[in-house]
Amino acid sequence: MLRRLVAALAAIVLVAEAAVLVLVHVVLGRTTASQSMSIAGSDPDVMSKATYALGAGMGAFLLLCAALLAVAALRDRAPGRFARIVLVTAAVTHGLLGAVAVAVVGWPAFAAVMVILCLLVLALMLYAAKPAPTGIQDAPPPALGELRPTNP
Repeated sequence: MLRRLVAALAAIVLVAEAAVLVLVHVVLGRTTASQSMSIAGSDPDVMSKATYALGAGMGAFLLLCAALLAVAALRDRAPGRFARIVLVTAAVTHGLLGAVAVAVVGWPAFAAVMVILCLLVLALMLYAAKPAPTGIQDAPPPALGELRPTNP
C-alpha cells in the first residue's frame, strides 16, 4: 500500500513540476524574444526557440517519468528495466539540479527539488524491495545433518 501511495504521489508531483518548468521556460523564451540586443553575438530568436525547445523537452521527460510511476502505482508492480533507467536518470538529474538550485535560486528551491528526489528514490527502493514472506513455505527446511539434492 505504501509503495502505491509513494509512486502515485511522485507521479503527481512530477506532473506539477513539469507544468512549472514549462511555464518558466515560456516566460524566459518570451523575455529573450522581446529583447533587442545580442548576447555575445547570439541571435535572440535562436535563443528564444532553444528555450522553448528545452522547456518542452524537460516537460516531456518529466511527464514520461510521471506516467511510468503512475503505471507502477496502478499495477503495483516494479517498473521494468527501461522505466528504472528513466527514473534513475530523473533522480540523478534532480540531484544535480538541487546543487545548482541552492547556488542560483536558494534554499527553498533546493528543498523542493530534494523532496522530489526523495520521492523518486523512495519509489525506486520500495519497488526494489523483496515482498514480505506470507508465512507459507514451499518446502520445510532440511533437518540438522540432512542434505538436500542439488540441481545441476
